[in-house]
Amino acid sequence: MIDLHNHTTLCNHANGNEEEFINEALKKGIKYYGFADHAPMEFDYEYRMGFEDMPLYEKRIKNLKEKYKNKIEILLGYEVDFTPFVDKRVLERKVDYLIGSVHFLDNWGFDNPEFIKEWEKRDVDDVYKEYFYLIKNLASSKMFDIVGHIDLVKVFGFKPTKNIKDIAKNAIKAIKKANMTIEINTAGLRKPVNELYPGDELLDMILNENIDITFSSDAHSPSQVGFKLNETIQKLKSKGLNEAVIFKNRQKEKIKI
Repeated sequence: MIDLHNHTTLCNHANGNEEEFINEALKKGIKYYGFADHAPMEFDYEYRMGFEDMPLYEKRIKNLKEKYKNKIEILLGYEVDFTPFVDKRVLERKVDYLIGSVHFLDNWGFDNPEFIKEWEKRDVDDVYKEYFYLIKNLASSKMFDIVGHIDLVKVFGFKPTKNIKDIAKNAIKAIKKANMTIEINTAGLRKPVNELYPGDELLDMILNENIDITFSSDAHSPSQVGFKLNETIQKLKSKGLNEAVIFKNRQKEKIKI
């Protein structure tokens, strides 16, 4: 079991200490567990750690890695928002991986319940086009290792009238060209949309392109660690997948599943 995208209280919207997350991962039989908390940036300060917190965050995770080294492999990363505020102070950290995610269209946090009313003012097709244009640019930037929750834009259940495959195809091609990995993120099953990220149509596109995948529960509390990962891994195996990817020191390693 692999679970590479998980948060800590330093992001200001998670609960439980890091050791509780690890103990839950051990209970669930997870072998590779990664913390990838929201990286700091000069924007949206209340939902992430500050730049001054990065050494503390990294020290905590490295201490746990040593403490539990005989029980579980703990990996260290950041989830980085792909915005004009991407900061080299994050990109230059010595970590195992960086997850690139899109949570903002200009200044609109489209996945934040606080701003859900903005959806009523938008053309959903246009929102999807803008979102996947940013995902394409994220991949082309080659700054990150993993694409986070690739179709997060569907979180509240708003769906485009146009075919999602057509909207996303250029983004998928860019991810393939950049040799990036896509996470299969179970958090969508806890959200109003009640679907994996990615949904079935995009998942089939990703598998057809032989793009590397990894797994995550995107836990913001210990109870969410490993959320529906067993079922999700079995689903991928039923589609013919027999290996996934982890990262160490920004280098891919293939793991049999």
